[in-house]
Amino acid sequence: MNIDVICVGKVKERYLRDGIAEYAKRLGRYCKLNILEVADEKTPDHASEGMERQIKAKEGERIARHIKPGAFVIALAIDSQQLDSVGFARKISQLGLQGASHLQFIIGGSIGLDDAILRRANYRLSFSNMTFPHQLMRVILLEQIYRAYKINAHEPYHK
Repeated sequence: MNIDVICVGKVKERYLRDGIAEYAKRLGRYCKLNILEVADEKTPDHASEGMERQIKAKEGERIARHIKPGAFVIALAIDSQQLDSVGFARKISQLGLQGASHLQFIIGGSIGLDDAILRRANYRLSFSNMTFPHQLMRVILLEQIYRAYKINAHEPYHK
């Protein structure tokens, strides 16, 4: 399985980069992982709703350039479907059984994803009703993908 994580912005904190690298290494035995970063737009404090729409649209255009035809696109969005780890593992397994060989997860910037990207997504996934920094979300997503592969392979993984 090919998995792309398309995300907005660069990760600046070393501890987050280390976490991403660790899970990318662990995932190497289960899938081909590719992390694609697109430039983020500076969002001024107290940006108007219209300005936020413009920012998300610009970031959305950059994201859209990386979406591959035939890939199954999963957008991470707070107001979407929530799954537990077993349900997430089951979802990945079912997609593979249905012939999906390329998954693309999309993580938006600090103000979320453009509506066009949300409409393009085949599935919308929420990890929580809480808000997480988008850089930290990369580590959380990769850990859950790794956990899903361990669950699907019936291999032990600490709880």
